[in-house]
Amino acid sequence: MEIREEKRALEDNYVILRKHKVQICGHHYRACRRVQSIKSDYPVIKNLPLRYSVQCRFFRSSTVTSGQIVQFKLSDIGEGITEVTVKEWYVKEGDSVSQFDSICEVQSDKASVTITSRYDGVIRKLYYNIDDIAFVGKPLVDIETDAVKDVASEEDVVEAPAVSHEEQTHQEIKGHKTLATPAVRRLAMENNIKLSEVVGTGKDGRILKEDILDYLAKQTGAILPPSPELEIIPPPPKAEPSPALAKTEPRVATKPVTKPVVFTGKDRTEPVKGFQKAMVKTMSAALKIPHFGYCDEIDVSQLVQLRQDIKASSEARGIKLSFMPFFLKATSLGLLQYPVLNASVDENCQNITYKASHNIGIAMDTQQGLIVPNVKNVQSLSIFEIAAELNRLQTLGSTGQLGTTELTGGTFTLSNIGTIGGTYAKPVIMPPEVAIGAVGKIQVLPRFNSKGEVTKAHIMNVSWSADHRIIDGATMSRFSNLWKSYLENPASMLLDLK
Repeated sequence: MEIREEKRALEDNYVILRKHKVQICGHHYRACRRVQSIKSDYPVIKNLPLRYSVQCRFFRSSTVTSGQIVQFKLSDIGEGITEVTVKEWYVKEGDSVSQFDSICEVQSDKASVTITSRYDGVIRKLYYNIDDIAFVGKPLVDIETDAVKDVASEEDVVEAPAVSHEEQTHQEIKGHKTLATPAVRRLAMENNIKLSEVVGTGKDGRILKEDILDYLAKQTGAILPPSPELEIIPPPPKAEPSPALAKTEPRVATKPVTKPVVFTGKDRTEPVKGFQKAMVKTMSAALKIPHFGYCDEIDVSQLVQLRQDIKASSEARGIKLSFMPFFLKATSLGLLQYPVLNASVDENCQNITYKASHNIGIAMDTQQGLIVPNVKNVQSLSIFEIAAELNRLQTLGSTGQLGTTELTGGTFTLSNIGTIGGTYAKPVIMPPEVAIGAVGKIQVLPRFNSKGEVTKAHIMNVSWSADHRIIDGATMSRFSNLWKSYLENPASMLLDLK
């Protein structure tokens, strides 16, 4: 009778535990045979005598955790980078993440990189705050996940804006490494394609997005759509104000609002980091180069008129056309004639490498500091294509989203100081490049024409710097004269365009 009552008490106790959503082990509950009276240590069991045997385990009111905690470490993102600044977190503690979800954005001294997850799980810990310095090889976050295999050999997945050797995700397939970005891997996974069956056409055999699409087309017999063309949208008609409004509502000139300068009276010390740190490193290396300077002035009156004529057509294509695309194209045409300016020299100045691609950098002033993204393969681009790429780079630069691909691989640099002011400059070469140019603002000045008459001319000044170890003054002068002829007579560029 007593044992029956004790059994009923245990069953009532079990109901109470279930009511309070406490997880218990049914095996341990059924294992209780011989019971003896003890005092309960659990708050949900009040005034209920429990008995246990030596072979029996206590009831546990703890939640069962099946996942494992993985330290998600910052892997090597290339370019010799050992530390980065955490600019933004896309997750917080307790958030659920899946593979390829964005974890955070980090800023190195060369580019912004988005770090993505390689696990499905829950974020348990963030190791850094915004603007903290994170080190390569150290944990970024802790992720609780169920599927953990070979954690020690795993690396972070870095989501890069474009493909580069340092940003590849390595996957072991049949004894060799297959290079592919996370986006390419995901595309292959969505279409049930094994990367080992795809032939990569990129550098070092890396698999590109086009390789996946070509493989898919061959398997299905589908015809892939061509690349989308720029849609030509006619410019909207200008709204003409009514005469009544024009008379009654005179236009009031708005004055720019300037913030008052607040004097704190205290010195402050900040660490050199980000793009500023990269500038310190690059300019220190540039001091080892013997610079040769050359300056000239150019009459760009015909170029100004040409841009004015085609400006509406460019805007109809959705492209903002500045003078810079013409400068870049003229530079590329000049580099074809003088390839030594599009070269690099090794540290001991024993070998010169002539670059096939004209990746021309443009110095850009941003909130993060001076950055120099480059337009790739200018020699094969049209004026409109160069303008479209400049628009894209300027948008990314203004939002701080330029990646490693846009900021590396430059072969020549052109800086436009005229957008801020000034005429002449003394530009500093960016190693391993061997030449750089700086263009000033366009001024309307009086000049004599061929008849000796004073006319209005649009004058622009240009300043060149070259590595005097491999480039002599005559070569720089001839290149500048050719570049000048293209801009003073833009129609002459048509003769050399391919």
